Amino acid sequence: MLSVRNLTKSYPSAGEEVAVLRGVDLAIAAGERVALTGESGSGKSTLLHLIAGLDAADGGEIWIGQDCVTKLSDTGRAALRRDRLGLVFQQFNLVPSLNVADNLAFQARLAGRHDPAWQSELIERLGLRDLLRRYPEELSGGQQQRVAIGRALAIKPVLLLADEPTGNLDEATADDVLALARDLVARTGCAFLMVTHSLRLAATLDRRVTLHNGVVA
Repeated sequence: MLSVRNLTKSYPSAGEEVAVLRGVDLAIAAGERVALTGESGSGKSTLLHLIAGLDAADGGEIWIGQDCVTKLSDTGRAALRRDRLGLVFQQFNLVPSLNVADNLAFQARLAGRHDPAWQSELIERLGLRDLLRRYPEELSGGQQQRVAIGRALAIKPVLLLADEPTGNLDEATADDVLALARDLVARTGCAFLMVTHSLRLAATLDRRVTLHNGVVA
């Protein structure tokens, strides 16, 4: 489902180019749940953003199914994110002017893939039935992250990307949220790549990949 081949990326710093990714290779099968770990500054978030098409690589290729992300235009990458990718971030990124029900349906409606029956199942599985009329500011961190996961999965993505999704949560809430995410990923059959600094959480997924000095160790 995901194939990353010899991916490179550098950023300017203090008048020179600093290589963050030096030739990353990574493959994830449909339905596989993979944790991406590595020390701070190893390029984990950079790799995730490149896979999501939020930034452009310097070299190499990223394939999601039959789509070569690195050859798509900005418009093409935006369409891929809207229609086929689920994104979950540490900051939640919910729309503050929308209530929980509308936040859950937001991406699916944009993609023309809103499925009321699937949304109802997500609401039940994520324990959001009594929160649908609330707005993000009225929710706890764990509740907001459950809404973010539900929104990302509402389109039934082929790939779910999560960048430190439990970083703002206490340990018990983090465990609960990640367990829900794992179960729902299994339900949809999508691939799942999660950036995390926690080896404990990484161990709950199918496989762990470590970035070190810009390559997969």
